[in-house]
Amino acid sequence: MTLGLQVRAAEASVPAAATELKWELAQVAEGLTDVLHDVREISRGIHPAILSDRGLGPALKALARRAPVPVDLTVRVARRLPDRVELGAYYIVSEALANVAKHANAETVTVWVEAGRRVLTLSVRDDGVGGADPDGSGLTGLRERAEALGGTLNLTSPPGRGTSVDVKLPAAGIAT
Repeated sequence: MTLGLQVRAAEASVPAAATELKWELAQVAEGLTDVLHDVREISRGIHPAILSDRGLGPALKALARRAPVPVDLTVRVARRLPDRVELGAYYIVSEALANVAKHANAETVTVWVEAGRRVLTLSVRDDGVGGADPDGSGLTGLRERAEALGGTLNLTSPPGRGTSVDVKLPAAGIAT
């Protein structure tokens, strides 16, 4: 995603008279967006190796390190959760971070994850522009993923005051 933003920034800095260069940069940026979409589609069915091998905490730490916006991460998950819960939580946080990078114009994002006896709670909060569309495709996908796991997603996004995505997923039968 960062590469696409860099190309868009380069396009914006090109003088208006250089229309051919502006058009070529726009085509490159559009191509990068298409490739990112394709890669996301392919990867939806793939378990990240670190998630399978080491669990949700280490997988989220790796995800936070790669995020284009600085992430303050707190993970309170003492044991392995059922695979479907770990995978769903990972992808919810991943997609929420992608939404922050793409839309929020945020300086920081806070991710908080805690496993209780029966519920996994996820919270992704940014200090960006707010005003997120609850019916946008990214948030609809997050909500559908949470609901498919029997969970809920709540969105708070007042204009100018950042966005909070709060998810609760059933996590009964926590694996040991």
